[in-house]
Amino acid sequence: MIQHVMGLFTHPDKEWRVIKGEERTIGPTYLVHVLVLAAIPAVSAYIGTTQVGWSIGTIDPVKLTQASALYMTVLSYIALLAGVVVMGAFIHWMARTYDSNPSFSDCLVFAAYTATPLFLAGLCALYPNLWLIMTVGTAAVAYTTYLLYQGIPIFMDIPSEEGFLFSSSILAVGLVVLVAMMATAVIFWGFGIGPVYLR
Repeated sequence: MIQHVMGLFTHPDKEWRVIKGEERTIGPTYLVHVLVLAAIPAVSAYIGTTQVGWSIGTIDPVKLTQASALYMTVLSYIALLAGVVVMGAFIHWMARTYDSNPSFSDCLVFAAYTATPLFLAGLCALYPNLWLIMTVGTAAVAYTTYLLYQGIPIFMDIPSEEGFLFSSSILAVGLVVLVAMMATAVIFWGFGIGPVYLR
């Protein structure tokens, strides 16, 4: 798994071909890659919000209570895992439009590897600074988008022109999933399940 992560950052086109050529099952890939990497942003945010806190201007750092942060960490971890599954299911469903016939396992693997930069960017939540998180997050989204557009034609065995359309569709659905996750968080907050602040 680690060699694939490094390969996606150093030579993504070759690494997508290597990943495509491997025997894949949902169990090992999902458990090892997604479960571990999805924990990076969740655990980092827990540590950052309870131990470091964030400052606005010259005000003392604002922190979350440990109980509140733990609850939000668990919910965000579940949301990250669900997001990968939803994206894998959409890729599997959409592949038929482009005369590609990958298994659901293949699509889940592709979604998991494509999301790797977003998972790794979660490390910056250890130090919750607005500008740091915005800069690293923007770079992670840009590289995830690059991996998506680079990998779809290779992984699905389709021409690059069709790969561009396929990737654009996936990107649009990813944005919808993100907005749905944010709306769900707002609904939970409305029911009183939200952050509890310390000063």
